[in-house]
Amino acid sequence: MMLRGAGIAGILACVAALAWYLGSPLFIRTTLYEAVPTQAALGTASSAPAAFASAAEPITIASGGLGRVDALHNGVGSVSLVRTGDSTILRFEGVAITNAPDVHVYLSRATGGRWTEATSVYLGPLKATNGSFNYAVPPDADLASIRSVVVWCRQFSVLVTWADLN
Repeated sequence: MMLRGAGIAGILACVAALAWYLGSPLFIRTTLYEAVPTQAALGTASSAPAAFASAAEPITIASGGLGRVDALHNGVGSVSLVRTGDSTILRFEGVAITNAPDVHVYLSRATGGRWTEATSVYLGPLKATNGSFNYAVPPDADLASIRSVVVWCRQFSVLVTWADLN
């Protein structure tokens, strides 16, 4: 009888651990606030005269709002591709994104949350679920072909949110 009780307790502990692993990201929120980088902060400062200093100001190339996939997978806030000097960043601004395990950010050639790993630009794991933060876009990325930002849960192959860029 004691062995049976220990087995049931072990199963319950495993079920509780699995439930926590799968469910806790829905309740755990992280917040990060990063400033929009300037040309000097990106290490691309030039010796241009002061008259051309405005060229170092951030310029928005494209932007869009995060979308809702369903009740569990969604985001609000905006994303922008921003050029500062010779560098480009993806800026998440004032966002609140549903958390999930193993969430990553991609630039996609498709719209509506569709993407393929072969034709997308991988930017890295999601830095936070809330706030404003930046991702460096690789200099060799073909920005003319980028149509959206995709936030994807790799572990479960689930779209968390996306933003079509205009």
